[in-house]
Amino acid sequence: MFILKRQDVEISSIQHPKRDQQIPILTYQGQTFRLISVFNAAQEEDAKAFWRDLTDNQGKACVLLEEPERYSVWGKIRLEQFAHEVEEPAPNTNSNPALVRGCLLMLQAVSIDVEDLLGHRQAGLFQKDLADVFKQWRFPQADTADAVKYVLTMDPLGSAQLPIWQEHHLNTLLQELHRLGKSYFGNTSFAPRALDALQDLPAAELSLFRGWLNRSPLGKLWH
Repeated sequence: MFILKRQDVEISSIQHPKRDQQIPILTYQGQTFRLISVFNAAQEEDAKAFWRDLTDNQGKACVLLEEPERYSVWGKIRLEQFAHEVEEPAPNTNSNPALVRGCLLMLQAVSIDVEDLLGHRQAGLFQKDLADVFKQWRFPQADTADAVKYVLTMDPLGSAQLPIWQEHHLNTLLQELHRLGKSYFGNTSFAPRALDALQDLPAAELSLFRGWLNRSPLGKLWH
């Protein structure tokens, strides 16, 4: 439909009608869109291909937002029908508990690496940077310092209280986690260790997660 710049649009959030969750909303010329997927700056062609597939092949009304550090794809919604439309999952947004567990294991592995290799002070800064990511992209159940600490210290395999994150949250998390890791370590040495943490997943979940990651444009970042 359109390729837009950040200055062309307004981004806000509205309350999910049935969950304790904020939904990111983009407004452009009186039209409203909800977030579908996020790509980093190096994934311009992947973002455009995904956007064109939705618009040209699936007939979706979508916009592609181009920012200095990322691209994001947004699907058109009507706010007056939001309570009904939100129950229909946007393309590529449904998450599986195994995917959430895998992303949490990778996140915790990088966090542990930062503290073990760079020290307690850097670990504190990493936690603050992560909180900023969660706040900017409106991650559910991650909007307080205690919530961020819980995400970093919980047992993803044994806890029944996994964050309710959709696939666009997981894509954003892995993208931003890679960016932060590279910023803190100065290279991508952290990536293999984060992937090694996935070995804690049960075999079936490990296979599912690796398949999902390999199909994702983010797979190129982590391998």
